[in-house]
Amino acid sequence: MPLVNEYRNYYEKLLFEHFEAEGLYRKDSDYLADLCCIALNNLPPKYVRHDVDTAFFLTRAERANMNLKVSKAVQEAIEFLDQVNDRD
Repeated sequence: MPLVNEYRNYYEKLLFEHFEAEGLYRKDSDYLADLCCIALNNLPPKYVRHDVDTAFFLTRAERANMNLKVSKAVQEAIEFLDQVNDRD
């Protein structure tokens, strides 16, 4: 297996969980792609090999803090995209 497939940013998983919880998948794919890029660029990287290992080693407080960061990053990204779209 190529090394590139051995790791990923854990915040991506949290971001997609947030999209599902907030019903954001109703938006069009271009909007969601922009939203992902903007939000992830405003989150710290958290690279992992296996989600289960990360979930096991995170405390509830750490996981809650990460979820708050995701929520804030998504909200700021939405506000940014709304501003850009209002200018068009």
